[in-house]
Amino acid sequence: MVLDLIFPRILSNWKEFLGMDEQILEQQLLTVAKVVEDKIDDEIAALDKMDMDDLEALRERRLQQMKKMAEKRSRWISLGHGEYSEIPNEKEFFSVVKASERVVCHFYRDNWPCKVVDKHLSILAKQHIETRFVKIHAEKSPYLAEKLRITVLPTLALIKNAKVDDYVVGFDELGGKDSFSTEELEERLAKAQVIIFEGESSLHSSRSKGQTRSVRQSSNPDSSDSE
Repeated sequence: MVLDLIFPRILSNWKEFLGMDEQILEQQLLTVAKVVEDKIDDEIAALDKMDMDDLEALRERRLQQMKKMAEKRSRWISLGHGEYSEIPNEKEFFSVVKASERVVCHFYRDNWPCKVVDKHLSILAKQHIETRFVKIHAEKSPYLAEKLRITVLPTLALIKNAKVDDYVVGFDELGGKDSFSTEELEERLAKAQVIIFEGESSLHSSRSKGQTRSVRQSSNPDSSDSE
């Protein structure tokens, strides 16, 4: 029924747009539409087979999922998620990365490129409450800058489970100019899986473990970064 209603209109529009052979186009669209309709039919059939106990169990699972998400959001907000804030000193940096599973830390100084990054991170902090977004003045944090090998500013340290897993150094990966969009930076952070991003799966590429560095506090500044 659904197929009979939507297929003629789809066929007409796509024939005109693509200029394809009518028979080939019709077969391709028929195949796609049939797959979609079968999936909908399967979902409806599954719901029809559920009795009241099944529906109640499904509802209860959904309520539990919503409750857990609400608890997560509440905890994230209590830790400072949802805002882009400055870390006042190196000691506080270690407290931040231990408390949150995902952290984006901007090592900055007072210049134009760093202010550009500030603008984008302020936006992303509100959009991705699952991640803590912070910044720290690199020149006032010599131990961290040396330990994490921060040599170019701005640098974003992308931290997961208290370890620096990736870096965004300067603007090279963002087109090489300060005119990059918030969405471009968002995709780069998603590629490192430091934010939860409902985009293309190709954004979530795996990274080499050899690029992971510990950021756990050490009493010996000369200690090795690798574990």
